Amino acid sequence: MANHIFALVTIMLMAGVFGGLLNFYMQSQADTDSTSMPRSLIGGLAGAFVVPLVLFLVSSDLVVASQGDPSGMLIFGGFCLIAAWTSRFAMTTVTKRIQQESHLARKKADELMIELRLMQRELEPMLEMETESDDVAELVALAPEDELDVTSTNVLTALGNGRYIFRSLKGLCAESGLDQHTLSKTLGIVVARDLTGKILSKKGTRWYITEKGRRYLAASI
Repeated sequence: MANHIFALVTIMLMAGVFGGLLNFYMQSQADTDSTSMPRSLIGGLAGAFVVPLVLFLVSSDLVVASQGDPSGMLIFGGFCLIAAWTSRFAMTTVTKRIQQESHLARKKADELMIELRLMQRELEPMLEMETESDDVAELVALAPEDELDVTSTNVLTALGNGRYIFRSLKGLCAESGLDQHTLSKTLGIVVARDLTGKILSKKGTRWYITEKGRRYLAASI
């Protein structure tokens, strides 16, 4: 039995080395890395020494039956050679598959984070409007230099009293009666004064009134 095990180990070593060299020379045209041969030999030996485990898992008695059977030894050697030769391809395929899956996972994670940020920005104005603040500011009359012009007030009123929280440029144009150029300029003014906010949603750029804008609008009535 000891002699048989020694013979099997010798076959696995020879098949592993031969299969590793075969892999190396087949890949030498595309792979110029100086560590390719050691990597190929190690992969070949690993593939050859896995054969007994694979045979055990598939309930094959080839390892025991090959004792004293030259044909069985040749079949076992053939399995080891095939395993050693295909080890590089198996490892390369698995590595590429893992890299692809990792790339897709990172891409999906980045897309999910972008969607979460957009959703957070969309929810903030709604939460601000529906949540009562602990700091109840007293409405005081606005100083003359802080008052908005008629156009800005109309735009702020449209944002504060409209049906929707997030308003489009086209919808505001229709409601305020302003042309797109004038409305864009006015929105830039009220956004700069933090009376309104602007977000980029899935449907495009939208504007909304802030809490400061609501107080401003209430104080100007």
